[in-house]
Formats: sequence, structure tokens, C-alpha cells
Amino acid sequence: MHVKVTSSGSRQYVQLVESFRDPDGKVKKRTVATLGRLDQIAGDLDSVVRGLLKVSGKTVGGLDAPSIQFDPARAFGDLWALNELWNTLGFSGLRKIFRATRHSIHVEACIRAMVFNRLCDPDSKLGVLRWLETVAMPDMPSEGIIHQHLLRSMDALIDHQEEVDAVTATLLRPLIDQDLSIVFYDLTTIRSEGLSQQQGDHRQFGMSKEGIVARQFMLGVVQTADGLPIYHEVFDGNTAETKTLLPTVETVLGRFPSIKRLILVADRGLLSLENLESLKGMQLGSGHPLEFIIAVPGRRYSEFTELLEGFHAQECVDPEKESIGEREWQGLRLIIAHDPARAKDQQGKRQQSIDELTKMADEWTGKLDSQDEGKTFRGRKLSDSGAKARFYHAVCDAHLARIIRIDLKSELFTYDIDEKALSLAKQNDGKLLLITNAQDLSPQEVIDRYKSLADIERGFRVLKSELEIGPVHHRLPERIRAHAAICFMALILYRVMRTRLRASESSLSPERALEVLRRVQRHQIRLDNATDPVTGISTMTLEQADLFKALKIKKPLSAQA
Repeated sequence: MHVKVTSSGSRQYVQLVESFRDPDGKVKKRTVATLGRLDQIAGDLDSVVRGLLKVSGKTVGGLDAPSIQFDPARAFGDLWALNELWNTLGFSGLRKIFRATRHSIHVEACIRAMVFNRLCDPDSKLGVLRWLETVAMPDMPSEGIIHQHLLRSMDALIDHQEEVDAVTATLLRPLIDQDLSIVFYDLTTIRSEGLSQQQGDHRQFGMSKEGIVARQFMLGVVQTADGLPIYHEVFDGNTAETKTLLPTVETVLGRFPSIKRLILVADRGLLSLENLESLKGMQLGSGHPLEFIIAVPGRRYSEFTELLEGFHAQECVDPEKESIGEREWQGLRLIIAHDPARAKDQQGKRQQSIDELTKMADEWTGKLDSQDEGKTFRGRKLSDSGAKARFYHAVCDAHLARIIRIDLKSELFTYDIDEKALSLAKQNDGKLLLITNAQDLSPQEVIDRYKSLADIERGFRVLKSELEIGPVHHRLPERIRAHAAICFMALILYRVMRTRLRASESSLSPERALEVLRRVQRHQIRLDNATDPVTGISTMTLEQADLFKALKIKKPLSAQA
């Protein structure tokens, strides 16, 4: 039985109609009652409805106010954006790799969750589980994920490292300039926790970038001139930097064989004569020789004394003018740049340290002479051997051992200033020495390319701050490498976001953009205790819509939440 509105001319009538079958079994309808004209009974409908509800035993409140249950809101917009980038870039190719394995867990989804967590709210693997309870991860049932699933997914990532690297290289190739690629290589140290020893452990005690001895591993990263990371490698924490350059370059050349010309830019700690000879013999798949721009470490400047003396005498006459020159060294181009402001600052700091040390030494000398004359002082008695040891350590800490000489073999505490070494140090102040085999770049272009290396240092800051790669609490070498690989994938997404935001002239950083998109939330409600909830997303602001456009990804719809 149902209510029907029928028309007769210009008037409409409300009728109560029921369906029935005639003797032949056909369904027909008949009017049970005509309730009246629609325009006349509108005000009486409420009493009719109440009467019908009363007869059926239901209340009016049950009709007017259905029970509504709200599920906790979950962050959605930032994960939607990252998921779209993940798929459009080609990381979705990882699904095919792990689908062919015998893992009962969704490995790709777990890896994707850990990568997104690095960008949205970096935390431990247990913290990832807590984070998943507050977000709506696309294509992933977060309720079924446990801690062991994440760890097993990290193990699977390393077990299939070659296939994963192939997918990553494939998606990166279209983003790299095949005609001329400028790539930058540098290393950083990542602090690691724990004192246990494992076979093949990457955690070794070494000098960190902060200048302290710590248990750590080293992370080498290769980036393009646009800041896009294209390769990473984990090394033991006590590995010499010079030993990491050649294997890294060989791997990069193997992964990107279609690059026609490649110029490698590396910092001071990676220079050795053996490296240079090997680099000069390397060739690309195109047959073009590998080109490089490498800075000379300050400790090696003494090998260029004659060249620097000539440059200093000819090019550094004006104390206020920056100078750039070029010399030949072992068949390579040696580019020399002089910054007078930096030289003045270095000289001032050095002289201040020398003055403080000599003042301290003179006070100790006077005290020792007075003691020899029979005078006494409060406190512990100073000895010549003790003064020599303390002064030697102070000089070494100030990095002035080549200039302030202490005679450790003498019975008495004595020192002197090596004027030749001091003059040589002043000559080297403000100098930048670059070695290159790139013939078509001007000296200024070589310097500009090298100074772009600062962008890779910003990449390391992103790894250490926004992505919080360290300190690392994993014990097993495989887990450490997996952790580094997850952070590397996150850095790729971060850099692609940064590039697209800059191209759209957005003033937002990737961190700020994700923060704005995070306010697009997924909501679920249940009506009258229904089993299936009604899902929707919060209304999108103009700023959020513009961000999706800037990132070149489509906006989410309620049906996709």
C-alpha cells in the first residue's frame, strides 16, 4: 500500500492505493481511499502520519530524529596527494614485484605506508601503527596491519632490492636530462643507537659530520642539478669517503646508460689521486668520457704551492676584488677562486686563536720561571711536561699544529711560530680549488656548478629534519638498508613536490603543502545503527584545490574517500 497523487484538471488529490492480483494473476491497483485535495489537506498530513504511526506502534521521534553515529575523522588529503604521486610516478610497479612472491601480507602497501609516514609524521615502526589509526590510507585496510607486517615488508624490500632498484631507475629516467646531466655526490653520517654487534654490521664508530665520534653508518646520495635524488648507498660508519666515490659512479652509470653526457660534482673529502686516475678512465654508454668537478681539500693545498704563489701574485693584487683564474695540473684544469672577504674573516679568526694560545703559553712560561725561582702558587704545581701536553692538545684542537710548533723532546716547555707555514696559510685563505676535465665550461661556470652542490646538503637536511632518518634503532644490517631505502623514496616524493610547487610559483614548501592538505578529512556516519557507513570528505577550500592543481594531481571525490 502506498500514497499516490493524482491530477484532475488543475487540481491534485491524495489517494491511498493498494496493489492486488486479479483472478488471472495480473497485478493491478485500486484506490482504497481519497484523502482529499492536496492544497487543502497539507496542514492535516502531520496528524494523519501520527495516527498511522500510532496504529503501527511507532513513535513520531523515530521518524523525525533517526539515530546518527559519527566515526572519528581521519586525515585524508595529504595521503591522497602522496598516493597519486606514488602511482603516477611509477612506484606502483612495486606491486607487481611483491605480488609474485609468497608473502601473505600486502608488502607494497606496508612500504607505501612507511614512506608516507616519513613525509607526514615521521615516527618509529610502532609509531607508524599509531599514525595509521588517525589517517585514511588509500588502497590499504589499516586495521589489519601489525608491527611484524612492517618488519617483514622491510625484509622483503631488501630481498628484492635489485627489482626495486630497477623500478626506481625506470621511473627516474624520464626526469633526468639525457643530453647533459649534472649530478652531485656527497655523504653524510647517520647516528645509530644500540651497542650490540651483528655480522656485517654497518654501525661503526667514526667521526660524524657534527665533529664527534659516534656509532653511525654513512649514507651516500647522488642528486641531479634540480635536487632530484637518483641513487643512494649505505656504507659502514668508519668507511673512508674516498673509497665510496668510484663504486657509486660505476653503479650510476650502469643504471642510466642512455645519458649522453654526465658531469659529476663532488666535495673535498672525496679527492684522492687514485680516484682522479680512475675517473679519467671512465666512459658512458655513449662512449663519451665521464667529466667531473671535484674540490681540493684544504689539507692538500700545499701540493699546489707554486701554482698558488703565481696566482696570488698576479690575480690577488686588489685586496677588495674577487679573482678567478685557471692553471694546468697533471693534464687537468685547476680552477682557482679567491674571495677577499672570506680570506679576511679566516685570517682574523686564526690570528685571534694564535693570540689566545700564545697568551696562555706565556702565562705558563712565566709561572714555570717563577717556580724555578722558588715562588709558590695556590693549587697544583705546574710542570714543563704537563704544560707541553696541555698546550699541544689546545693547539691541535685549534687546528694550528702546523703553525705553532711545540718541542715535545725538550725538557723545558718551549714553542715557536712557524712564519713560513703562517704565510702559506694566509696565501691559501679565501681560496677555492677545483679540478675538472670539462673543457667547454668557463672557470665561472665550473665554480657555479660546484656551488650548486649546496643543494644536496639541503637534501641531507631534509633527510635528517623533515624525514628524520636518524637516529636509527634497527640492529640488523638489512633493516638499516631498508630504512635508508624508505627514506630515499620519501625524498624522491619530497623533491618532486618541491619542483612542481616551484613551477606553479607557489610559495609553500612541501611540508607546509602537506599540512594544508591534511585538513581535508574523511568522515563516516552510520544512520540507525546501519552496518555500512556513509562516507564523505570535508569541503575543500580554494587553497587546497589550488594545491592539487599545482601538484598536477586530481582532486579526491567523496566516493574515493
